[in-house]
Amino acid sequence: MATQRSLKVFAGIALGLMIFLSLGIAMHGYGFQLRISGSPTFHERFDHYPVTSTMHVLGGATVLLLGGFQFWGGLRRSFPALHRNMGRVYLVFVLVGGIGGLLIAPKSDGGVSAHVGFGLLAVIWLFSGLQAYLAIRRGDVATHRAWMIRNFSLTFGAVTLRVYLGAMTAFGIPFEEAYPTVAWVSWVPNLILVEWYLALFTASRRPARSGSVEPSHAHGATA
Repeated sequence: MATQRSLKVFAGIALGLMIFLSLGIAMHGYGFQLRISGSPTFHERFDHYPVTSTMHVLGGATVLLLGGFQFWGGLRRSFPALHRNMGRVYLVFVLVGGIGGLLIAPKSDGGVSAHVGFGLLAVIWLFSGLQAYLAIRRGDVATHRAWMIRNFSLTFGAVTLRVYLGAMTAFGIPFEEAYPTVAWVSWVPNLILVEWYLALFTASRRPARSGSVEPSHAHGATA
């Protein structure tokens, strides 16, 4: 019981930190779009493709703003209609931001490695959002939740990108060398960690088998 209680406390702290960081980067995104934050160099570059850059920035900022709250169990249980509506808005802006990100990826700094890294991120982000939508449409809540966790781990790459980039800069690694790396490490470890968590969660929910259990009942277990 003490272990479970400790895990719940840890999960609550982690969720709070995730929401806090996500909100910070979301506000930065809105500020960037309003020209009150961000590098002038990036502003000038984004001015060359205003539509796709706006889709990318506002789409990403909005999903960061909403996404973390979707995992707040108390909010989900107390206000299910709000949870559903926020989820709809979230997925719409995943579509907007994902298309913008996919179109803007070939124009990113960092050369081919960064282009492919950010492009693949956009593709998987869109795919996981689609899978989450299709799952909830057919009433498969467990699969929907798993795909939404995957999707937000990719969304959270906007946060981890800045963490890793800041750390590399602090260690004296030039931006030109760091950026191709963060184009991958900002989201691949997130996704690996989520897959590990989902595998553990699925294993913990699977009923123990014994010699008295008929094999025909096994197909009824859900992931």
